Parts: sequence; structure tokens; C-alpha cells
Amino acid sequence: MRLVSDPVYGEVDLTATATELACLARAVAEGDGFISSASASPLDDNTLAGIEVRKAPGSGVRIGLDARRQILVISGDPDARAVLAENLHAMVTAEDGGHLHIDYFPEHPYLVAGSLPLVVNSPHGGMPTR
Repeated sequence: MRLVSDPVYGEVDLTATATELACLARAVAEGDGFISSASASPLDDNTLAGIEVRKAPGSGVRIGLDARRQILVISGDPDARAVLAENLHAMVTAEDGGHLHIDYFPEHPYLVAGSLPLVVNSPHGGMPTR
């Protein structure tokens, strides 16, 4: 898995294998887990070490950055995490490629204000072919 925080656009770019993405979807659904970024290169200011998933009170999912530990943190209530987990799992099973933008906007169905934008790249490559 590769996680890169883009300081210009303020988003995090996630590239993972189907297996890694399925593990992340499962951790998000369960509300617990750490998925390490197996980067071949040493961490720099923009490369993140992994993703930590936590349960949290309230409603909605928050995607944040723990800058000190260089990890992405996904936390939230079970219902909102379930929706995000379904979206992540859909990227695993969609065989036509592409990417998923997870960005907060007012009235977002599961993200809370202040969440970092996340771009999830399909493990099946580029743009959809259909």
C-alpha cells in the first residue's frame, strides 16, 4: 500500500492491492485495525506510514492525519463506517478500474466536517473501460 499526503491539494492518495483494500474495508467496518504502508522508500514529509481505524462516539466518519506518527486516522460510528467500508469494498470488486473521491461537503451522508479528502485508486488500474 502507498499513502501520499498532497500538501498542495490537501488530500491523501491511497494506492493498494485488492487484498490490502479488502483488509482496510474490513477494519473500517469493524472499527479497529492498523494497515501498514509497505513503502519501499523511506518516509518523507508526504509519505504516510499507514492507516489506523478506530471506533468513535457521535455520528459520521472523520478522516484525519496524525502528523506526528505520519498515519491516516479513520474514526467514526458503526453506521457511518459501514457505508465507507461498502464504498471501499466496491473498489475491490469493480474490475473496470478508476478511483474514488471521498470528500466532505455539507449534508454528506457519512463524513463529518473537517475530514481530509481521500482518493482511493482502484487496484485494477486507470480509468473505467466501460
